[in-house]
Amino acid sequence: MKPIPSDILEQFEAVLNRKAVPAARHADYKKWLMYYLDFRGKYPLPESRSEHVRLFIEKLKKKNQSPEQQKQAAHALSLFFETQPRSKHISAGEGRQDRNGFPPTDRANNRQEAAYRQTIEGLPVQAADIKKAPSNPSIPPFISPLSGKSRFNDWRCLKKTDSPGWDKLINDLASEIKTRHYSRKTLKAYADWCRHYQSYLQNKFPEELSASDVRAYLTYLAVHCKVSASTQNQAFNALLFLYRHILKRDFGEHQDIPRAKKSRYIPVVLSRREIDSVLKHLEYPYDLAVKLLYGCGLRLFECVNLRIKNFNFEDGILTVHGKGSKDRTVPIPQTIMPELAAQLKTVEKLHDEDLSAGYSGVFLDNLLERKYPSAAKEFIWQWFFPQQTLTYISATKESRRYHLHESHVQEALYEAVRRAKLTKRITSHTFRHSFATHLLQANYDIRTIQTLLGHSDVRTTMIYTHCVPSRTLKEAKSPLDF
Repeated sequence: MKPIPSDILEQFEAVLNRKAVPAARHADYKKWLMYYLDFRGKYPLPESRSEHVRLFIEKLKKKNQSPEQQKQAAHALSLFFETQPRSKHISAGEGRQDRNGFPPTDRANNRQEAAYRQTIEGLPVQAADIKKAPSNPSIPPFISPLSGKSRFNDWRCLKKTDSPGWDKLINDLASEIKTRHYSRKTLKAYADWCRHYQSYLQNKFPEELSASDVRAYLTYLAVHCKVSASTQNQAFNALLFLYRHILKRDFGEHQDIPRAKKSRYIPVVLSRREIDSVLKHLEYPYDLAVKLLYGCGLRLFECVNLRIKNFNFEDGILTVHGKGSKDRTVPIPQTIMPELAAQLKTVEKLHDEDLSAGYSGVFLDNLLERKYPSAAKEFIWQWFFPQQTLTYISATKESRRYHLHESHVQEALYEAVRRAKLTKRITSHTFRHSFATHLLQANYDIRTIQTLLGHSDVRTTMIYTHCVPSRTLKEAKSPLDF
């Protein structure tokens, strides 16, 4: 554990003396600060200071620290924060303490998720509402096409710019994508690329756009930006959608438009020993989420979007709402049945507490709540992996619960892989690759694996035949050896 930097220690000692903390307790306060700095360096934390304190105190509880020590540690952190410049993203409610002496939980730090849900559910989203929402560091940043600086993913592509023509174009694009019931990720990606395109053309009037502009832009991406083939093709698809469905014109035969040849790569596959070594370094609830990724072959967004009603424990079947709004069923791993049952009890207890507190329910897709008014508060519609804090919606003054964010699982997995010291590049999707490959090694039919993965084309599933040699009942031999 690293010692406290001299400049931070000097400022902290000054605030201890200014606040008249007894000299006999200075060593303890410095100890808590040193532990916190080490904790902050090891784990990815949100930007809210109150969340820093809450997560640090939870860590102390796991270390069996007494309530008095926890309260002293919280006070030490509050004094330390007084020496630090206050960020504009910090909630105005921070600095207060509840009746136990701890900072209150910042339930407004996820308002951005409410804006995202409003965007997908077709509700109006005002730029002012998005601006009020503090930046959420759990959401990966993107390069803004308007400023060229790294910003948090706050849907700036849907905000107004200096070009009313392009603003109308983006609004029409969003409406067309919502009409086709495409995912919010598609909307975000296509709108971002259109804003990049607008920035590259320097607000050229939409009526003057031509296929030559697309060719010049894709060449710029490949030559100057050195983007990958998949990134270049995604930009091509976004602009193709823009021209065909919004501008009502086409590229023609596409002969003059460069297309990148997508590379065929072999997915990374883990052995059971490597999977167990990663799971050993994961804490609740991330360990259970990763077990479902591997045990059921789920995509990450499929896992975090699971609701109670998706589980059929009696028949051992899990219903998955997959990519492209296609449902499939997969068997539930019997080895984790006790953990799933315990998680069910945890969600049930949390749901009872939420109902007692008068919350407004969970988020529902589209207009399901209008069709089923009481569904948001019913137990079967609750998230199987709920978020720890409630999301406050300023427009309706409601507190709702969102599911565990994808980036939280990714960050916990990254830390577990680092501690496991594996030599492979591992993401959440690696466990889905391992699921398919291990089934293939167990002599499962390729069509069965295709159904379990939810692939539309068996050629997508066939890539796993190249991952590792399949141990079939009959090894491949030459006819001369028969």
